[in-house]
Amino acid sequence: MSETEQSNPFDAETLAVLPEYLAKLPNPVLLRIWGDPEASTGEKEAARLAEGLVNGFEQIEMALLPRQVNYPYYPVLGVFGFDQDEAVDFGVRLIGLPAGVQMTSLIAAIQAVSFAGGTLEAKTRIQLSKLQEDITLELLSSAEDESGATMARALFGLAVASSHIRSFLIMGDQFPEALWRYSVSYLPHLVVNGRVHADGQLGEEMILRQIALALR
Repeated sequence: MSETEQSNPFDAETLAVLPEYLAKLPNPVLLRIWGDPEASTGEKEAARLAEGLVNGFEQIEMALLPRQVNYPYYPVLGVFGFDQDEAVDFGVRLIGLPAGVQMTSLIAAIQAVSFAGGTLEAKTRIQLSKLQEDITLELLSSAEDESGATMARALFGLAVASSHIRSFLIMGDQFPEALWRYSVSYLPHLVVNGRVHADGQLGEEMILRQIALALR
């Protein structure tokens, strides 16, 4: 294996499809990675992953930041937008290395931010405009959970479309203690504001219903 192949975090299949999703992003995005590459393999690979995207696509930038006291698990990947030259935090986070099918979740997060939430249905955006209270969405999934990867796309779109929503995708297979915390036995598993739980893949309308339950 060549030095170039060893340094590239993407396999040949992934490399082949990435341009289709990331080569024509309308707005630049910033990947902020919190973690210590010397502390764990996951944190090291997250930094390599971001570097690979930056090297491959001109609309993607990155910043590697030290661990913070407010995150229990690492690495943490945040996808930010820009207002002029200032980074804008839309509350889009991936907790853990996005391995397996969750690579598509990272792509979805980048697209949601770059397209300014335009990946959502028009009806959903109208309903979100009425939201007045803060909502935290935590989606527990895994590297093999295709339904979770599909659902993550909607959650990231919601976070970008509403300043009241923050969306976290948590790699439950990397952090089983997160599964124990919420007594999760089925993936994907959605937690709204730490108290409303839902199993299985949910579409935008059903996610909005869970948000409504949490606000009662």
